[in-house]
Amino acid sequence: MKPNTISSAIFVCSSPDASKMPVHRLPEYAFIGRSNVGKSSLINMLTGQKNLAHTSATPGKTQMINHFLINNAWYIVDLPGYGFAKTSKSQREVLGKMITDYLKIGQQMTLLFVLIDIRLEPQIIDLEFIEQLGQWGIPFAIVFTKADKLGPVAVLQRVDAYKNRLLEQWEELPPVFITSSEKGAGRQELINYIESVNRQIEN
Repeated sequence: MKPNTISSAIFVCSSPDASKMPVHRLPEYAFIGRSNVGKSSLINMLTGQKNLAHTSATPGKTQMINHFLINNAWYIVDLPGYGFAKTSKSQREVLGKMITDYLKIGQQMTLLFVLIDIRLEPQIIDLEFIEQLGQWGIPFAIVFTKADKLGPVAVLQRVDAYKNRLLEQWEELPPVFITSSEKGAGRQELINYIESVNRQIEN
């Protein structure tokens, strides 16, 4: 069996709010995380294109809902980050509403990937966001980023600590992936998982 691959990735549009998004019948896999978690770098790593999603050293670069068509068969959706960003209070409120509307009103999202910086202890803002997803009944998976910044033992310790923290609130854990955009780690695992979900939808 051939490995699952991403052979084409095309930027489609940036939408200022959920009502302006493209209407289609393809699966959507959305990516979200705290500002500066490495979301754009991960999307570029997954698609094999260095500049598909715009990266920046400044947190809060993504200000719209960005759609990328993958293999003419499904979409990656790049959502604005939540939490700290060098934006005004009013702008943070706009971005917060944009995210909430996409998650609660949008009918096309198949799965949400929540990105977590593996170098940090569990952050309250991430745990609260994950808890909110549970209350809304939104399917999600957790993607740990920047695994190259720690040794392999420390990586596993951080993941276990995070799982234990989640198990204080959750009876069952979501799928968990460990990635490094620098090294390409976790790329095939994520693509395989997305394609397995796609096959379930088709069947």
